[in-house]
Amino acid sequence: MKKIVLASNNRGKLAELQAMLAPLSVELVRQADLGVGEAEEPFRTFVENALAKARFAARHTGLPALADDAGLCVDAFGGLPGVDTAYYATQFGYPKGDDTNVQALLEQMQGIDQRRAAMVSTLVAVRSPEDPEPLIAVGRVVGEIARERRGHNGFGFDPIMFIPEFGQTFAELPVEVKNAHSHRGRAARQMLELMRERWF
Repeated sequence: MKKIVLASNNRGKLAELQAMLAPLSVELVRQADLGVGEAEEPFRTFVENALAKARFAARHTGLPALADDAGLCVDAFGGLPGVDTAYYATQFGYPKGDDTNVQALLEQMQGIDQRRAAMVSTLVAVRSPEDPEPLIAVGRVVGEIARERRGHNGFGFDPIMFIPEFGQTFAELPVEVKNAHSHRGRAARQMLELMRERWF
């Protein structure tokens, strides 16, 4: 089985991506399990940050690398928090974390009726740190920010990301349904095809 380092220490991402890439018979290994720290993410776009993370992980492990940079883009906030999604709560005095992010967003959106938002996942894979042809896949799901938490599945903003086509939040959907329709699921399906076509 071919090993690919996942340029993330997020166990939720690891589990989702491992399941989605299962048809390739690859084993995803978290960079932390190989002694690799976090890469810097100085850029303002998902694709630039994902590429930086993938190259960093490949450079420090000698393995092909897969990175995901994902975030929530809220229309009422001009597309923010975007690349700063993971740290969203910290600008309002909360510690970094999924629960505090959800709390902060619900507070910031009180009294706002324009609740449209997109969850975006950008996956970038490189064969080596210098790979001139990174594989890039983008998945996007548009929904609305719910006014309260609903459901217990998933992670991140799933409890308040209401998907009109299902009439539920991502956290209310069964995991297999969420994975099939989520931003990360859509990006992973594209990545699966790109890897099949160009790497395997």
